[in-house]
Amino acid sequence: MRKFLTALIVVPVAILFIVFAVANRHPVTVSFDPFNSSDPSIGATLPLFVVLIVVAILGVIAGGTATWIGQRHWRRASRQHEADARRARSELADLRAEMATARAATQRPVRGLPAPGHAAGERDKQGATL
Repeated sequence: MRKFLTALIVVPVAILFIVFAVANRHPVTVSFDPFNSSDPSIGATLPLFVVLIVVAILGVIAGGTATWIGQRHWRRASRQHEADARRARSELADLRAEMATARAATQRPVRGLPAPGHAAGERDKQGATL
């Protein structure tokens, strides 16, 4: 379904692009000399569709770069939160290990006493007297 929707959008755009390129293939001179526009020292003669496509590509690159620079605050915050979460997970693992060793040290059974949680004379699940 996703490929169908992609084709439904891409095919008409491609057809429009081809029609635009065929209709605008006459050459234009692009001048980069602001002082002498009639005889530019820096300029190029290209088909109009090439000029427009290059300008569109440069616009996409400039917009993407501006957006990427504008979002640097969020990337920095994400890295900081990830480091905090990593530190908290490490701390939690250390505390759990410390708790497990403390629990193991305090729960050593003493001979002759019932297991913790059972009173003397009670029976366990199999019916044995504790």
